[in-house]
Parts: sequence; C-alpha cells; structure tokens
Amino acid sequence: METSELLQKVRRVEIKTRGLSRNIFAGEYHSAFKGRGMTFSEVREYQYGDDVRNIDWNVTARFRRPYVKVFEEERELTVMLLVDVSASLDFGSGNCLKRDVMTEMAATLAFSAMLNNDKIGAIFFSDQIEKYIPPQKGRKHILYIIRELLNFEPQSRRTDMAFALRHFTNVVKKRCTAFLISDFLDTKPYDDELLIASRKHDVIVLRVYDRREAELPSVGLMKVKDAETGERIWIDTDDRRWRMMYKNLWDESRLRLQRLQLKAGIDAVAVDVSQDDYVRALMGLFKQRGK
Repeated sequence: METSELLQKVRRVEIKTRGLSRNIFAGEYHSAFKGRGMTFSEVREYQYGDDVRNIDWNVTARFRRPYVKVFEEERELTVMLLVDVSASLDFGSGNCLKRDVMTEMAATLAFSAMLNNDKIGAIFFSDQIEKYIPPQKGRKHILYIIRELLNFEPQSRRTDMAFALRHFTNVVKKRCTAFLISDFLDTKPYDDELLIASRKHDVIVLRVYDRREAELPSVGLMKVKDAETGERIWIDTDDRRWRMMYKNLWDESRLRLQRLQLKAGIDAVAVDVSQDDYVRALMGLFKQRGK
C-alpha cells in the first residue's frame, strides 16, 4: 500500500473510531472495565458517618483523635488486543471484509482505553505470533497499532488459537483486560488455553462472522478454495448432503465457542460484518458489564 494511501486510511479510521469512543463509548467503557481495586490515598479526620473499619489506629493514637484512611479507585488498566490476522479474515459479502470491521473495533477499543488513561498493547497472530506491540499510552501509539492493522502482511495464512493464547498467558504477567478478536474458524482445540487465560486475565471474546458463511447456496457445481490452506476442490452445491455437512460444521464451531464461553465465564460479542453494526454490539457489551 502506498504511504499516502495508508495515511489516508489511518486518518479515516481515526476520525470515525475516535469520535465513537469520545461521544458514545467513553463513559460506558469506564463503567464496564474497572481498575484493579482500591488503593490508599491519604488520611483525614474522622467525620460522622465514616466507616469505623477505615480508622487508622496508628495516626489516631499519635494525634489522640480519630483519623480514617481514604481510598481511591486504581483506575489504570492494561488493555491487550489479541487480533487474528489469518487469511480467513479476507472475506465479506457486504461493504466490508471481516478484517476491516476487526480493525475498526480494535481502534474504537484502543481510543476508549486512551480516554481512560489506560495502556494499550497488541498481539497479531496466525498459527504463529506475527507481531507483539508492548502496551503504551497515547494517540501516537494507537495510530501505530491502526497502521499495522491496516498494512500488516502476515507470514502465515493459517490459524492456531491455542498457540496464541499460550503465548499471551506466558508473556503478559500482570492481570489485564484482553479482547480476543477473531472469526474463530479454527478446527483445532483451544479449550484449555482459553480457560487458563480467562483465570489469569479478564478475557472478552469478539467474534466476527459473515452470515454468508453459515450456509452454502444451491448454485450447482462450484470450485471452492480454503483461504488458509489454499486447497481447492469441486463440490455440487445442489447436493443437499454437501449443504447439510457444511452447515453442521458451521453450527458446531459456533456452539462449541458458546459452550466454552459459558464454562470459562467470559463475556462475548458476535458481530455480523455483512450488517456492519459493531457499534450496537459493543454498546451492549459495555452496558452489560457496567451493571
């Protein structure tokens, strides 16, 4: 991609997603993703109605009148974006590819985090770790992440969720909020790795899909290609058995992820990119978590 074209794309994404973050998501984000807890701030004299459990007995004894400890919310978070960059994301039957919607979602989350003074980092993965961007603050850092999302060329076309989750758990030591953004079209098991990651971190699943992927149309003989393996085969889409087998594989993949989410107790959002309505999906997630 030409440098000028890339900069224009980065700017367009920034204008749209930063506006969403500032005008729609900022307050909801703050409520949905709380800090690590309460941290000591100062002591002050006891006032009627204060919780006696907060009395600082050492200071009280020194000054011979009651003092209480004052706590404030430790707001700063580390937010990690775990972004699938495999070849299956290069699909979309509407105005956008799955990859385009994922980029906008990641950018919206990053700007929302920035407005709350949180650090943002990213891991791009296929069946290997393609890129690791350490958490930092600031607009310049977020624009760098967006630029990489728009222009990154992965070395592999395949997906390995288990490998990505193991790497994330091993590399990020302190508890963080992690958004796992993928179409989850990985037939290999990753159940244990997601469960382990969810125990250590606050993991949120953001699944992108296109409703055209759910069923094969009946259009006769068709040559299809696996985007990740490159394998090509001819199939007769008029054959009901082919269509049912495809639909069953799709449904099983979706239900498997849902069962795993319930088992791990993690929040999840599914976004149909053919409708390009990730704003409503994210708002629903934030409101649910903010209750």
